[in-house]
Amino acid sequence: MYTLIHVLVKILKLFVPESWVAPMRPVYHWLLAWLFALWYHFPARSLVVIGVTGTKGKSTVADMQYAVLREAGYTTALASTIRFVTPKSEEPNVFKMTMQGRGHLQHLLAQARKEGATHAVVEITSEGLRQYRHRFLFLDALIITNIQKEHIESHGSFENYVAAKRAIVGELEQSPKPNRVLICNVDDPEAKAFLEANVPTKITFSKNELSTSPIVPLDGDFNRINALAVLKLSVHLGIAENVARRALANLPPVKGRVEHIEQGQDFTVIVDYAHTPDSLKALYGAYPHQKKICVLGNTGGGRDTWKRPEMGRIADEMCDTVILTNEDPYDENPRAIADAMAADMTRAPTIIMDRREAIREAFRLASLAEGRNQCCVLISGKGTDPFIMGPRGSRQKWSDAQVAREELEKNSTLRT
Repeated sequence: MYTLIHVLVKILKLFVPESWVAPMRPVYHWLLAWLFALWYHFPARSLVVIGVTGTKGKSTVADMQYAVLREAGYTTALASTIRFVTPKSEEPNVFKMTMQGRGHLQHLLAQARKEGATHAVVEITSEGLRQYRHRFLFLDALIITNIQKEHIESHGSFENYVAAKRAIVGELEQSPKPNRVLICNVDDPEAKAFLEANVPTKITFSKNELSTSPIVPLDGDFNRINALAVLKLSVHLGIAENVARRALANLPPVKGRVEHIEQGQDFTVIVDYAHTPDSLKALYGAYPHQKKICVLGNTGGGRDTWKRPEMGRIADEMCDTVILTNEDPYDENPRAIADAMAADMTRAPTIIMDRREAIREAFRLASLAEGRNQCCVLISGKGTDPFIMGPRGSRQKWSDAQVAREELEKNSTLRT
């Protein structure tokens, strides 16, 4: 079915002018969402579906919730920015989008149901909402991690972005499932509007509760807050608190999310997805007593240009050494993006546009640092993104974690 639709769309693009297509695009996406849900017999109806949305932390929360459900004995599927999992298969998400279109999610849910799954954890984005990819998920629960400034240009305004998140809450409201629950971060000013949703149960969490949050093998208070949201939902679902806490305490590393890279070196190396000012500040704040060598770019040429000088300023203030590099320039000049990031910096950063060379230089500086066992190299912006996106749709295969391992392994002087 996916292949058939894909071929039909390619043929139509050859003959139908864009001016005709644009007005019909919303109808097309809605009908396509419905058609695929129908084709796969609405698989979400027979699964307990937990949605995760928000600006930051979605993938980590999804992985945490998946781990807790598995620990509790539930056969569970997972669809996130990082990976797709059914009871009998697992593959990385290489689409450079969280919610792949043309029935991919409905197909995954149907396959999971066929393989015996009873639960599914699904990461939901405001970008996917535009193509109605959130429809027909028949949510049982929804976690809202937080709301920060992001995708402002693509949505038109921050208010529109918040409205898109509210529409995801609307999907929970409209779900036919009887025991729906909303888990919401009350530290966000927008939480009040979300908590007005017409759902049977609403549960809140806050950074003020960190003293009671579970211990997780991930750095940063932001990950303890993520774990708290998962703990609260898990207990609501009837999972014993000690089981949930055990799963969170033994959580496997989440790829690309505060991921420690260990190749025998005597300094810390972290790969993280942080690509907003708030997330960058939280990442750097998780290592207050270490010398920080920070490698960063600015995700997404052609969008969210407002955050470039802000992210440069944060790195300037919180890092000991800043290396600006290429990330995903798309059709923009990558050096111009780096220059925009440097605009508000009080110290001149090192600019190395080759991302591998930038990582290599960061490791060289760490190896020369006095007390290098207290030195931390933070490589942010890509996480598990599998490509560096260039002009005219070009893409370079990429992995920050793999490149970091290769560069550490290549130079024996970096290892103890």
